[in-house]
Amino acid sequence: MYAVVKTGGKQYRVSEGDRLKVETIKAEAGSDVTLDEVLMVGSGESVNVGAPLVANASVSAKVLSHGRGAKVKIIKFRRRKHHRKQAGHRQNYTELQITGINAG
Repeated sequence: MYAVVKTGGKQYRVSEGDRLKVETIKAEAGSDVTLDEVLMVGSGESVNVGAPLVANASVSAKVLSHGRGAKVKIIKFRRRKHHRKQAGHRQNYTELQITGINAG
């Protein structure tokens, strides 16, 4: 069984036991969270697509850790103009492990 969930403005295809990094969720490490925005649930050949959400469906997950991603460098350069700007960014994330899918 798999599901497509939406969290942090992004969509993820998840199955039970998967580990994924999502946008920061305000929950303690080791606690359980429920993702309610389920867009699709599938099991073999049967697929249940929501309009836009699947009714009474949810995905439960365990928060493993919080962290920061790798640094992304942003460089703006104008040739022949003696102009160069450089910056960096590290995005925060929450690592989740999917513990169950409730099809509703």
